[in-house]
Order: sequence, then structure tokens, then C-alpha cells
Amino acid sequence: MTKMNIEEGQEKKSLNFIEQIVENDLKEGKNGGRIQTRFPPEPNGYLHIGHAKAICMDFGLAQRYGGVCNLRFDDTNPTKEDVEYVEAIKEDIKWLGFQWGKEFYASDYFQQLWDFAIRLIKEGKAYIDEQSAEEIAIQKGTPTQPGTESPYRNRPVEESLALFNKMNSGEIEEGKMVLRAKIDMASPNMHFRDPIIYRVVKTPHHRTGDKWKAYPMYDFAHGQSDYFEGVTHSLCTLEFVVHRPLYDLFVDWVKEGKDLDDNRPRQYEFNKLNLSYTLMSKRNLLILVKEGLVDGWDDPRMPTLCAFRRRGYSPESIRNFIDKIGYTTYDALNDFALLESAVREDLNTRSTRVSAVLHPVKLILTNYPEGKVEELEAINNPEDPNSPKHIIEFSRELWMEREDFMENAPKKYFRMTPGQEVRLKNAYIVRCTGCKKDDEGNITEVYAEYDPKTKSGMPDANRKVKGTLHWVSCNHCLKAEVRLYDRLWNAENPRDAMAAIREEKNCSPLEAMREMMNPNSLNILKECYVEKFLAEAKPYDYLQFQRIGYFNVDKDSTPEHLIFNRTVSLKDTWNKINK
Repeated sequence: MTKMNIEEGQEKKSLNFIEQIVENDLKEGKNGGRIQTRFPPEPNGYLHIGHAKAICMDFGLAQRYGGVCNLRFDDTNPTKEDVEYVEAIKEDIKWLGFQWGKEFYASDYFQQLWDFAIRLIKEGKAYIDEQSAEEIAIQKGTPTQPGTESPYRNRPVEESLALFNKMNSGEIEEGKMVLRAKIDMASPNMHFRDPIIYRVVKTPHHRTGDKWKAYPMYDFAHGQSDYFEGVTHSLCTLEFVVHRPLYDLFVDWVKEGKDLDDNRPRQYEFNKLNLSYTLMSKRNLLILVKEGLVDGWDDPRMPTLCAFRRRGYSPESIRNFIDKIGYTTYDALNDFALLESAVREDLNTRSTRVSAVLHPVKLILTNYPEGKVEELEAINNPEDPNSPKHIIEFSRELWMEREDFMENAPKKYFRMTPGQEVRLKNAYIVRCTGCKKDDEGNITEVYAEYDPKTKSGMPDANRKVKGTLHWVSCNHCLKAEVRLYDRLWNAENPRDAMAAIREEKNCSPLEAMREMMNPNSLNILKECYVEKFLAEAKPYDYLQFQRIGYFNVDKDSTPEHLIFNRTVSLKDTWNKINK
């Protein structure tokens, strides 16, 4: 049995059902005690967080049991695939913390698959069908009624071979004919009713160019690719349960008389990752991008991995979230708040604490000496005992949050209000003395007096006050743009909501999406101020804006134009607001 990658003495957590299957296979010596998995994305879009669950399973299982996980691109549909997506997928897998063993493509096996198809035709197990897609669909019957045989089902082998070659030579137009496997038109499993295994596609392939015009279907290419590569455990989501008998049949057919015994790929299925307020269909995500409803695949409101990265999610937080929700054999809708909770938990340990004022109003300490500047120490991360510190300047004129001042405050208001004391974080206790307004009654300045004996670290600093506010020095800060991101959809289950809207209004997916979109999913604040310490911050740095939330530096941020993205608020405010 393969040695498991578990440190001696480490507490062994309970196994999910896939791990239990693998351990049993290893005990029985199947596949020679090997573990080999694969992650097989189609390069027709960017990976989303649903793919992260599959990645963690495929790569994690191989790591746990001392095996290998390969990367195989399912590139059998050239009309939708692109090199851009190939490179993006590789980048996302690495960012998530995994490295594949070997890199394969389904197109590596086009010749082998073609030869296999030729053999099936010669053995009477496949034939060319010239019916239209609509005719084939009707002829297949229903789950409760058997199908009827195609009029081309028993055409001569030589005729099918000649037409199959014409499909690939360019002589046959798309949609005019297909190659079907001859199985059982009365089977209760609809996938056994002579499935299509080849069709004509005349779009050039991103790797093979114009060499091929006939392309294998997923069900025909997938299992055979697993077999060619030596995959032991082919893991996929629950919609492929009904495909498994066909998967096994094609593997039996391709073995060419070899006795596989226990040395064959085996397919197992687990539940998809479904998140509330999240739409993860790549087809629908592509609509959002192409119609300009979002700012590209990495718009921080998108569910793609590159979008989560840009928004400030850590790979560790995503892996921890997936580990918590686990793997089952039934689908469920997971609350997005669970993911946000995992993000907060992780970022709390790694983010640098800084002060940022998003809705500024000037605070003037009237008894603080003009021209005086003090350098105060602020710890980068109080959760880390070895965390370094940085300097933040303190002066007579400060920026504070507008919502932290109220002229006529209720009794239990513990922020800035006339006659009340508050602490300015890392600095002094101050007492508010009043404010200044413009002609329209808007607060333009707030006034307070500081107590010089209450500087953080002094004996009198322990005097109890109920409020602590953050701030930045007006003359020692940087202007910044801050983007406040929220859920893109107002519907808890966007997929079902979109289907209902389309049925009710007989509208397009785009029109249904527009109706579901949250108009407050992005709020851009251009007049914000942050500590000048952030002049050296780099894209994707993890930050906590004290008392506000977790943020990161956007990839487009520059020293001349700082841009910060809100990753998540400090607490879950969405559920409170929307209940």
C-alpha cells in the first residue's frame, strides 16, 4: 500500500466518502496500489470557485496518499477554447497552492481516439448517422419510452468508414452527419441510446490547427484519456453519475481484449459547490464579460478565482472554506456568509492593520501646538507576537470618519459628540467641543481638545472611555480611491431566479441578469485618505482598515493613484440588512 503523507503523531481527521473509497482501493491493491488523479478543465473560460472544490479534491487526494495529480485540458471543442484560458487556468491552480505532475491535453489523443473510432466502426459498434440533431433527439425516446433505431443504424461498415473519413477531410458540413456508438436504443439509461461520439467542427484548433475536422465528444474522449494516462480515480460532480456506465463501457471497449482486472480508471462523483448569491455557469459569466456588465473576468464581483484574488481573498481561506463544507453525494446551497467567515478568520492572522478614512471630515485639536508633529508606533498585526511596527504621524489637524461625529447624539452614542471623550487610536484621549457647518448645515469641521497626559503608554492613558476612533494626519496621509464591493446579485439563488424571470417574461438570459443585478454591488469612493505608510504597499497585499474591514491593493494601483478593494467587512452586515 502506498505510504500516506500524514505526519506521525498528527491527529487523523475523519475521512470523506471519497477518501474512504481510496483507502479501501489501496487495501485491496487495486491499480497496483497507485493513486493517480487528474484535473480536466475545458479551456473555454476562467476557473470559478466551483472549480476550486474539484481542484482541492483532485490535488488534495493525490497529496494525501502519496500519488500524483496531472493537469489535462479537455480541448475537444475548438469553437469555445483559447490559449488565454489555458494560461489563466494554470495561474489559478498555482495560486490556489497546487502543482500538477504532468500536463496533458485531450488533443494529445486525437489520433488514438480516431483509431479507436475506426476500430468500433469495423467491429460494428459505431455507424454514421445523417439525421439532424432534432431528429436524433426525437428518435432517442424519453426516460419512460424506448427509442427507435436510426434508419442508418445498420448501414454497411465500408460506407460508414468512407463517410467518417469525409467528416475529417472537410467534405462534410457541420451538422450534416455524426458518428454514433451502437449500444442499446431501449436502454433505461438514455446515455446508452446510441450516443454521438464524433461531430464535424471546422473551427481551427488552438493546438492542432486545421488537421482535424471531426472531433470527439466529451463522453468518448474523457474515459479513454483517463485510460491512456493511467488515471486510477476519475473524480467528477454528481451530474456525471448517469454517465458512469458509459464511461466504464468505453474503457472496456478501448482495452482491446486486455484483461484489466483491477487496473483501470474508476469514476466517482461528489457534490458541486453551490453558493448563495452566486452564478457560476461559464456560459453566463461570458455574457457578463462580453456585454460589459462587469469589468472583465477578474472583476472582484465575479466568482472566478482571479476575481477572488484581485478582491483580496487568500488561497488559504478558500481551501479552508472548502475543507469545512466537505464532500457529499447530494447537492446543497451553501451560504456565501460561510465563505466570508473563512476569509475573515484567515485575514485576521495575516493582514496589516492601517488607518484609512473613507468619508472624511476634518478634526482640529484646538489646544494642540501648531506645527508640532509626533511619530507614534502602530503594530502591524496584533495577532502576531513577532509583528513589526510602523510609524504614523500625529498632528493638530486630522481626518476622521464623518459617521463618527454626531452633533445631537442619543444617550448610548459612544463616538465623537460635544462634551464627550473618546480615544484616538494609538494617540490621546480628546474631548469634543463643537463643530462648524456650512450654509446648508453640513458639518465641515469638528473641534476637540486633547489631554497631553493620556498618550498611549502613559499612566493616565488607562482612563476609561467608551469609544476609540481611527484617524490620519491631514498633512501626513495619501489620497486614495476605495472600491466597496458587494454581492453582484439580489437573488439568493440566481440560477433559479433567472429561470423564473425568463419563463415569466419570455426574455433573454441577458435581460434576466439585468433584472437580478444588485445596483449597489460597487461603490467607488474617490476622496479617501490613508496612512502614508501605504505608499510602499504592493498589489494584492492584505490589509485591515481598522474599524472598517479587510482590503487589498488593486492590481491597477500606482503610487500616484492608490486603489484599494474591499475584500470583506469586519462583520457580516449583509444578512442583517437583508432579513
